[in-house]
This record gives sequence, structure tokens and C-alpha cells, in this order.
Amino acid sequence: MADTVKEFATSTKTRMMYSLMSLGVATPTEAVAGIIAFYIVDVKNLPATWYATFWFFYTIYNALNNPALGYMSDRTRSRWGRRIPYILFGGLPYAVSFALLFTAPFDGRDNPVGLLIYFGIAIVVWEGIFTAMSTGYYGLLPEMFGTYRERTDVAAKMNIFQTVALILGAALPPLLASMLGWAGMATVLAVISVIAIYVGYPFLFEQQDLKTDTSFPFVQALKYTFLNRSYLTAAGAQAMRFFATGTLQTGILFYIKYSLKADEGLATVILGIAFVVAMFSLYPWRNWVANRLDSRRTLMLANLVMIFGIVPMGFSPNINFTYAAAVVLGIGLGGLVLIGDVIMTEVVDEDEVKTGHQRAGMYFGMSGFLITLSGLLVSSVFGLVMPAFGYDTLLEVQPASVDLGFRIFLTVPTSIGFLFAIFLLWLYPLHGKKLADIREALKFKRGEA
Repeated sequence: MADTVKEFATSTKTRMMYSLMSLGVATPTEAVAGIIAFYIVDVKNLPATWYATFWFFYTIYNALNNPALGYMSDRTRSRWGRRIPYILFGGLPYAVSFALLFTAPFDGRDNPVGLLIYFGIAIVVWEGIFTAMSTGYYGLLPEMFGTYRERTDVAAKMNIFQTVALILGAALPPLLASMLGWAGMATVLAVISVIAIYVGYPFLFEQQDLKTDTSFPFVQALKYTFLNRSYLTAAGAQAMRFFATGTLQTGILFYIKYSLKADEGLATVILGIAFVVAMFSLYPWRNWVANRLDSRRTLMLANLVMIFGIVPMGFSPNINFTYAAAVVLGIGLGGLVLIGDVIMTEVVDEDEVKTGHQRAGMYFGMSGFLITLSGLLVSSVFGLVMPAFGYDTLLEVQPASVDLGFRIFLTVPTSIGFLFAIFLLWLYPLHGKKLADIREALKFKRGEA
């Protein structure tokens, strides 16, 4: 009984409210990841090469601000703590700036420059606020929840809400946009985001002894991070996973419209199936896999399942076949989203034992750096592959060759990404006795042994 109490030092309500906030954090970003390319390129008619070129430079900015804001979070000193002020003061601007992304007053057919300028400014502002707020939020995960089982419990709850965010942000927007318009859709999601963030906010807390932990100077912090094999392999695997899922999300609407010749609104059904299956698989993944194996082997297995789900979509003869593939994808996605943040908390724990500093902001920020660079790969592949198959936003009717192009875009880069993730996880060193020793050393450091 004592072990159970120690594993769950926080109340169920605290874990639930912390997890609820992930709905608010994830809903807008899932919408941007899943539909912004379709909205800007296919709805607002920005040329695909313009979009890909802009996204290249935007992604560099996006990647660089992650470690900078993560480092700033580690060194912030305020009466609210290190992480909490970013959430308290960032939640409302985050939602408002998201809504503005989908109110572009220009069309690429007659004013592509105006459209690009508006979109560029709006997404740079939105992303900066998101990075600051989400770094604070995820930086609290290893601090608020100390044991592996407690973290997997929180991760399961978080990802139930994040699955709802996936449905709201990636699956429902085409349907909502057809009913309310794109601006109306974005406003609805922004309101949901604000409510979830501020309902959960009162349950956040920081460890008193860490509130003034200012870590290292920036260059030294970068050095300790980039020389950490555990970080490089875990974050690299996450980056490859996000490259694969980002390609899937970017391509799905185009694939349905041009390859399956179906209403793109059916993306809601396909993604909805995958996300609902993922949600219901979270606790089976936690209880039957993660808590019996470890984060490394669980993620390797989940990436493998994703490959089994994505490859058949390249040969799908109709929408019904794709529905079946979506079930397999959902099972794999459940494992990916459950353990993705948990594995990074292990890296944070190891670093705290080695350096004496809790640097969750830096590590989650640097993880965001590599994950963001994966978005650069997605847009680059899109910008290279689709024009090669004849896709042109200025054409009223696309050539037949785009069918094969979108099938290849949806399946080949994604499979490569998942395979690289498995390889990097195989190299990840925190497992077995080494991981057990880290946990014991951290308990001793915090006086829990």
C-alpha cells in the first residue's frame, strides 16, 4: 500500500486537471499541423512552391526559438515560479492569434504577396506564444510527477485529451469549415482552447526547491544538452516520428481528394477513426506494454505498428479500405502519444543526476527544436514531390499523375520516418539497470530514499 501511495504522490484530480490542459495546448497546434497547408494552398490559393519556400525559413525560426525559450523558462524567477507565468499570461493570446491565422483577407490568385505577408506575420506571432506556453506546460511534467508509473498514468490521461484535440483540431475542421466557414471554425477551437487551459491552471504547482534553479549559462547549457546521447537518440526518434505523422497529416486531405476521388470532408472520418482508436488503446498500451516493458521498447513497437497501418494506404482502391488502415494507425498512434513525453522526462532525470540542475525547459525546448526541423523536411518533401507529379494550384483540374504523387507522398516518407525512429530508439541508452540506477540516484538527491 505504501508503494502505491508513493507512486501516486499527487491526487487524481490534480493529474486529471493537468491533463485537461493538454486539450487547450494541443487543439490549435493540431489544427495548424493538419490543415494549415490545405487552407493556405488549396483554399486561399497560395502557390505550393511559395508555401514550401516560406515554410523553410519559418521552420528555421521556429526551431531556434525552442531552445531559447526553454532556456529562458529554466532561468525565469517570479512569484509564480519558472514555468507557470508562461501559461498564465500566454493562454489567451495563444488562442486569439490562432483564430487570426484563418481570417486571411487576401486570395493567392489575385494577391499572393498580401496573402503571404499576412500569413507569415500571423503564424510567427502564434508560434512564438505557443512555444513559450507549451515549454512551461511540459516542463512541469517531470517536476509535478516523479515516478514512471505516475508519469504513464498522467500521460494516458493527457493523451486522452490530446486525442480529443486531434479530433477537434485535425479531423473536424473540414466539417466545421463547411458549416461555419474557416474563421468560424478557428473561433470555435480557440474558445475550447482557452477554457481548457484556464480550468486546469489552478492545479499547477512547482517544487519549492526548484523555483530558483537557474541552470547554466546558455552556451554551457547547449553543450551539456548536445553531448547527451540519451537526448540525441530520444529527441531524434521523436523528430522522425513527427516527420512521419506530419507528412501523414499534411497529405491526407490531398490524398482523399485526388487519389481516392472522394469528398475531402471524409478526412474527418478517417482521422476520427484513427484518433478514437488511439484514445481507447492508451490504457491497454500503458497496462499491458509500457508498464511491463519500458519507454524505449514501447515506442519501438508503436512505430512498427504505424508502418503496418500506413503502407496499405498507398494501394488503397477505395475509401473503405482506407478506413480499415486507419484502425491500425490508431493502435500505433496510441503507443506513440502515450510515451512520447515520458521518454523525455527520463532524459531530464538523468541530466539532473549528472549536473545537479533540473533543466526540463531546455530539454523540452531542444526536443521541440529537432521536432520543428522535422516540419522542414515535411514541407521540403511536399514542395519537391508534388510539383514533380504535376500538382499546380493555379490549374482548375489537376492532371491524373497527382494520384500516384499523393499516394507516394503519404506512404514512402512516412515509412522511412518511422524506420529511422526505431533505429534511434535501439541506440537509446536509458533502459535496464542504467535507468534503474538513475531513478535511485534521483530519489537520494531529493531525499526520498
